[in-house]
Amino acid sequence: MNNFEAAARLLTSEPLMAHLATCVDGRPHVAPVWFDVDVDERTVEILTTGRKLANIQENPRVALSVQKDRSGDAVWRVTLLGTAAVIDDEGAKLAATRRINAKYGAGDSAWPENELVRIHVGSATVNEY
Repeated sequence: MNNFEAAARLLTSEPLMAHLATCVDGRPHVAPVWFDVDVDERTVEILTTGRKLANIQENPRVALSVQKDRSGDAVWRVTLLGTAAVIDDEGAKLAATRRINAKYGAGDSAWPENELVRIHVGSATVNEY
């Protein structure tokens, strides 16, 4: 199993919050996001708007971090580095919205202003404790 496969196994085990890091003009920006993983395509999809989206449009290099805790103790963490692209495809956006919102218990029509961003993962780091 390679690092991405190991990361995907953990990231698809339960709905956890990810933290997306973007950077523009030397200023980092980190924000929580919901996500979905496509193991075959080595991608992560998020739905976002605002500062995160603007930063991705200006600088597509991103990092995504997810950590699983139990009673305040880290069980595992995954860090992904990749290149993000805004996907201008209404059908793909609707399908991703349904998948991601269902994963986190939100309705299909929640946050319709969000745009679909697909992150092509270049490297994955996995630590299990």
